[in-house]
Amino acid sequence: MRIGPWQLPNNVVVAPMAGVTDRPFRQLCKRLGAGHAVSEMAASNPRLWDSVKTSRRLDHAGESEPIAVQIAGADPAMMAEAAVFNIGKGARIIDINMGCPAKKVCSVAAGSALLRNEPLVARILEAVVAACAPLGVPVTLKTRTGWSRDERNALRVARLAEETGIAALALHGRTRADLYTGAAEYDTIRAVKAEIGIPVIANGDIDSPEKARAVLDHTGADAVMIGRAAQGRPWIFREIDHYLRTGEHLAPPTREELASLLLEHLDDHYRFYGEHTGVRTARKHIGWYLSGLPGGAELCARINLIDNTREQWAAVAAWFAAEPSARVDRLAA
Repeated sequence: MRIGPWQLPNNVVVAPMAGVTDRPFRQLCKRLGAGHAVSEMAASNPRLWDSVKTSRRLDHAGESEPIAVQIAGADPAMMAEAAVFNIGKGARIIDINMGCPAKKVCSVAAGSALLRNEPLVARILEAVVAACAPLGVPVTLKTRTGWSRDERNALRVARLAEETGIAALALHGRTRADLYTGAAEYDTIRAVKAEIGIPVIANGDIDSPEKARAVLDHTGADAVMIGRAAQGRPWIFREIDHYLRTGEHLAPPTREELASLLLEHLDDHYRFYGEHTGVRTARKHIGWYLSGLPGGAELCARINLIDNTREQWAAVAAWFAAEPSARVDRLAA
C-alpha cells in the first residue's frame, strides 16, 4: 500500500493507542512485521508541546521511516500549526484523529466528537492538507463509522477526506457510542471502500491471521490496522503478514523468544521513560505479555510491588529462567 510518496512494505498497520504505541513499542512492532505504525496522538495545543508527556510523544530518535504522527484537536488553524511543528520534529506522514472516543477528548469537541460537525471536519482537513502539501507530507485520517448507530456518516466524511486531499483513511468499524464494546461491523467499511479511490485501512477486532484475511475479503480494504490484539503480542504482525502472503501459519514464538522479546522491550522502555516512569509504565506491558501463561498472574502481582527497573527486569528474567523451555501455544490462538 502507498501513502503519498511512501510505499509500505506490507498492508499490516499498528493502530495509534494512547499510552501504548510509544516509540519503543512502535519500533518493536515494525521489527516484528508491521508495515506501518502511527504514533500516540499528540495535542495540537502549542501550550502542551513542552510538557513531559507530549515531548516524549514527539521523540522519534532512531525510528525507522516513515515516521507518522497523529495530531488531535478541534481548531483548524491550530491543527495546521501542529502538523507543521511535527514535520519539523521528523514526521513524514501526519495523521488526524477523528476516532478517539475518550470522554476527555470528546469533551473538548475533538476526536470522534468532530463527527457531529461535518463543516468543521471539512475545515480541519482542508487546513492540515494545505499546510502539509507544500512540504511534501501526506495527511491521513483515522475515524469511526459515526457518532452513534443512528448517526453513521462515514460515507460523507470519507468523501470529504478524498475531496480535500487526504492520502489514506483508517476506519474503525464502531461508532463513538460503541466505544470498544460489541463486535466491530465491516459493512460500512466495505461501503466506504466502494465509494472512494484513496486507500482504506480496516480497523476493529482484527486479532488473528484468519480474521485479517476475512476482513480484507469482505471489505475490499487495502490494509488492516491492529490495535488491542498487539498488546503483549507484537509478533501478530509477522503472523498476519505471512498468512496474507502465503496462506500458511507461522509457528508461535518459543518461550526463549518470548523472554528475549520482553526483556529487550523492557530495556528500551526503561531507556525511553527513565527510572521513575519506566518501572511503572512497564507493568502493563509485562501483564499483557504474560497473560494466560501458567504462573504469569502470580509474577505480575509481585512485579507490581517492585519500584525500580533493575529489580523488575531481574524478576522477569529469573521467572523465565526457572521455567522449562516450551513453545508458548496460547500465543498461536
